[in-house]
Amino acid sequence: MKSKPALGAWGEAIAAEALKARGFAVIERNYRSRYGEIDIIARSDDYLVFAEVKLRKSTYFGAAREFVDARKQEKLRATASMWLEEHETSLQPRFDVIEIYAPDGMQTKCPQIRQIEDAFI
Repeated sequence: MKSKPALGAWGEAIAAEALKARGFAVIERNYRSRYGEIDIIARSDDYLVFAEVKLRKSTYFGAAREFVDARKQEKLRATASMWLEEHETSLQPRFDVIEIYAPDGMQTKCPQIRQIEDAFI
């Protein structure tokens, strides 16, 4: 059995590849501030995306996006503000949630990936 951090890193790598396939450039992964962590920061021609990746085996306990609650959203907002203070950009920031469903964990051949744009403000 793989460790939870290894599984999380695997999910984040899948999400980063999915973003690249959609034309995004991944700028940073696992950006940390005193407020929290942003899994992926990516850019397109118009947007700067702060992405939270949620990996689940199924929706049995709820959709993966439901685990990005108000408290987590506030941490993401504060961390994104810190990043924006350190990096000048003219791009429109937005918060996305990337859901990954992998019923067999890292052995899943074709994980289901869904990017929810503007998941919260």
